[in-house]
Amino acid sequence: MTLSRRTLVCCAGLALTACKVTAPPSDEASLQGDQPAVIVNPTAESRAELQRVVSDMLFGANVTLADDALTESSVLIIERKRIGSMQNPPLSGRDLGQPERFQLLTTGTRCVLVHSPDQARYELTETDCVPEG
Repeated sequence: MTLSRRTLVCCAGLALTACKVTAPPSDEASLQGDQPAVIVNPTAESRAELQRVVSDMLFGANVTLADDALTESSVLIIERKRIGSMQNPPLSGRDLGQPERFQLLTTGTRCVLVHSPDQARYELTETDCVPEG
């Protein structure tokens, strides 16, 4: 296989991967009327609810969220905490855990948080949201 042909095959594979990553929401979400959403008028109660729900969806993991989480974007990415100290730093390249991805959706006036890997859904009753955009 020539160098230019190998390059073409490699680029085609990357293009297909990029298309998959940027694909629109699934047909199932569209049928339900779900739209990506952002939080408006966050309150202490809505922030506490979001933190509790994310923690519950991660099986009780202790999570730290910014006060403006999901107010600018419908996507929330939670990275795993790397355990280490100044005397014993974490080994570089040894963290195999993937970040957790959540998306906030709205159907009418309901706000729903979706855990992307397993599509688990949880309605946020203390939260006001509007379609993103």
